[in-house]
Amino acid sequence: MVQIQDQYQLPRDFEGFGIDSHDCQWPNQARIAVSFVLNYEEGGERSVLEGDAHSEPYLWEKGSSGGHREGARYLNAEQDFEYGSRVGVWRLMRLFREYGWKITIYAVARAMELNPKFGEYCVKEAGHEIANHGLRWLDFWDLDLEKDRQYVKDSCNKLQKITGEFPVGVYFGRSTPNTPGMLPEIYKQMHKEQGTPKLLYSSECYNDDVPYWVDLPYEKDLPDSEKEGMLLVPYSYDTNDGKFHMAPGFTSSAGQLYTQYLISTFDSLYREGGKMMNIPLHSRITGKAGRSEALREFCEYISKKEGVWVTTRREIAEHYRGRFPYKPGSRTGGGGG
Repeated sequence: MVQIQDQYQLPRDFEGFGIDSHDCQWPNQARIAVSFVLNYEEGGERSVLEGDAHSEPYLWEKGSSGGHREGARYLNAEQDFEYGSRVGVWRLMRLFREYGWKITIYAVARAMELNPKFGEYCVKEAGHEIANHGLRWLDFWDLDLEKDRQYVKDSCNKLQKITGEFPVGVYFGRSTPNTPGMLPEIYKQMHKEQGTPKLLYSSECYNDDVPYWVDLPYEKDLPDSEKEGMLLVPYSYDTNDGKFHMAPGFTSSAGQLYTQYLISTFDSLYREGGKMMNIPLHSRITGKAGRSEALREFCEYISKKEGVWVTTRREIAEHYRGRFPYKPGSRTGGGGG
């Protein structure tokens, strides 16, 4: 059972950057950084064949009305997930190839294991980023401290073994209350033991439109010169295609209102300047033909704008670390802004 560890609890922050906000000073004077994120989960969800009590009832085409069959396979749910890995993911990959854009894959290790050609394509051909989205697409909120640490290590190592790329970014979204604050420490330990990279960024937050630094409670007694902090690259729910299967959702099943909302979000952030925009995707959702056309409409819209940097979260983090290096007590590090 999970026990809350004070040294890993990040404090809440209600102040943010204030009236003047924060300009991330993107490369080449871009006005906005756009981060498409594909949550690749198909095959990592709950399944009787994987030892679970029932098939996955969450985020598939029948939505909350789909339900599940306790103790038995529910083929309807299974095959909707399979559509994502067999068809939807490749439709999305063709779309991003058409525009020449690199994206971030929130990769579930078991899902990547079941479709190794996709991992190979992402890393060796397309240059997309592999980020850690867990061993399977399941909650692990109740793990004790040691099992929590081991989970992070195992998921990193398995993704590296499957895809050839060690994930330097993390988004679980289903972890223990300790996990987000532990990540830099776990990565640092792996770096010492295995020579793998340290944590570049975490996306376990939803509270801003720009990256920012946080101080780590367990570093509070260290000299400032030894503190490393943690860079957060915020994620979002409001632009997430998962809302097609949640209340209130995007009303049009073909996705027209989805496109409108993405464009409105983009326009606002573009006008403000110096911000980033998340477009979270799922291959079993936006990978469906009708919704992919809605996404294509948005892609076409932003492709015609000047000063738009479509990039991976890894590159966003690398830019931010270079321009705004960590400084204890400062959200923006030592680079001003």
